[in-house]
Formats: sequence, structure tokens, C-alpha cells
Amino acid sequence: MSATPRTIPLLSGVSEIIDNYDGFVVDLWGVMHDGLEAFPDAVTALQKIRKAGKRIVILSNAPRRAESVTVRNEELGIARDLADAVLSSGEVTWRNLKERTLPFYQKLGKNAFLIGPERDLGMKEGLDFNFVDDIGGADFIMLTGIWDPEDKVERYDYLLKPALERKLPMVCANPDLEVIRGGKRELCAGAVAHHYEDMGGEVQYHGKPYQDIYKECMKLVGIKDGSRVLAVGDSLRTDITGANAAGIHGLFIAGGIHSDDLNGLNSPTDMLKLVSLCNRYDQYPVAAMPIFKW
Repeated sequence: MSATPRTIPLLSGVSEIIDNYDGFVVDLWGVMHDGLEAFPDAVTALQKIRKAGKRIVILSNAPRRAESVTVRNEELGIARDLADAVLSSGEVTWRNLKERTLPFYQKLGKNAFLIGPERDLGMKEGLDFNFVDDIGGADFIMLTGIWDPEDKVERYDYLLKPALERKLPMVCANPDLEVIRGGKRELCAGAVAHHYEDMGGEVQYHGKPYQDIYKECMKLVGIKDGSRVLAVGDSLRTDITGANAAGIHGLFIAGGIHSDDLNGLNSPTDMLKLVSLCNRYDQYPVAAMPIFKW
């Protein structure tokens, strides 16, 4: 479902391939916005795709409920009616904690310790858990994000080390390692979760590239033929890997999380860097663009 090495077409706009697809799965951070404001070209692209009668699902690794993500999109300048549906890693995480159908969740205790910023506190609402303030009284860790943009993963060792001693499982609501907020990189929950795994801890992830979120996303898209669905994303590790595993096509946006490596695909040398980067991840999109635009 992906392009072969050295044959990644560079598009000037998504309009070049619009007729090849009936549905679009669109990432947010790095594609539609930078955490502070929406990208005007990306908003125009969604408007034109919508006008062309295509299905659009926004699929984000935001560690918040889908409605909360939709409200934040509106604040950033991405109108609610630009997508048929919004699905987030936080939504899928919350549902798993609520329903507790998977074996991992069935064995969780009642006491949860939340690691995350204040903006993620809505993830606690409606869940039948007792959220404790002391890691010593917790049965598991619910990880949504970091506390401060300047944080390093080691800041959380004073919590993770005693958690590891007690073999506490962790639920990670955002597998991303980092984002670029207003031009500056900062850690995401995934970096802390991987740090806990490296220490020997057990982590359950939800979000891209894990396939449970793609199964739900494809139901929302409502298109059975994966070759008629295009996933637009800026991360080879999450967006393109997840799309390829789900049997849908991936459109890579170079100006996002990999921008330091690729220089915006402005020269043949940059394209060679893209191929090298794809080789490193062993994941290949069907096409690439410097930014998401029509």
C-alpha cells in the first residue's frame, strides 16, 4: 500500500491526487496546526476536499476526549464542520478504561495516578476509578502528557522508580514522542512511556500507529476499500507506519515533526534525505508534500 524506495512522488498540492480517493484521514499537529494556530493552506485544503464530496476523519494522538479536541480545533481556526468525525487517542484510551473489555484493563485495580497537565484532567471524568495523589497508593498509572514544556523524561523518575518496584502498569494516552509547538520541540507522553518501558515497566498504548484506533477510524470513514483512503500525516513513526499497517495510503507532510531532517523538500538533495529517512523507518508514503495544501 506504500510507494517503493526512491519512487516517492513530490506533490505541489493534494488536488493532484484528489480523484484517487474517497476518504481522508487527517492528522492535526504538524499538518493542520502547530499547537498555537491553524495553517491557512491546510484549512483551505480541507474546505476544498469537503467541497469535492470526500469523507474526512480527523485522527489525532491528542490525549483528550474527541469533543475536547474538536473544541480546541475551533479555537485554533479549524471549524467543526470541516470533518465528518474526530477521533483521538485520548478518546480510545478513555473508552478502554470505561469498558474494561481487554484483559489488560480487567486486571487493573481501582486506584489510578494521573501524570499529565491540567488541560488533560477531563480524561478523569466519567471513569469509575479513584484518582490518588500518592504513587504509593496507586494500582496503575494513567499517562496523558508532561507537566512542563521544558521537561526531560528523567524528571518523572521519582514516580516511575517506585512504580516499577511495585510493578504498576501504565496506560499511555498519547504514543507521540514529541511535538513542535510554535516552532519549539517538547516531549509528549510517549517519551515518558518508552522511558518506563526501558526501565522494565509494562505500558498499554492507544493511538497511532496502533491498529485499534485505525479500526475505529475506518468505521467512521465508512469506506471498505483501503486503497481509496488517504491518511495525511507528518510522522513516519506514527502516521505513515499506522496507515501502511491499516492497508490505506499515506501522504507524508515534510514540514512537521521531521522538518529539521528534510528542509521542506526544496531540492533533490532533500528528496534523497526523505528516501534515507524512509529507509531508516522502513516505511514509505505514496507521496510527499512540504506542507498540506490544495
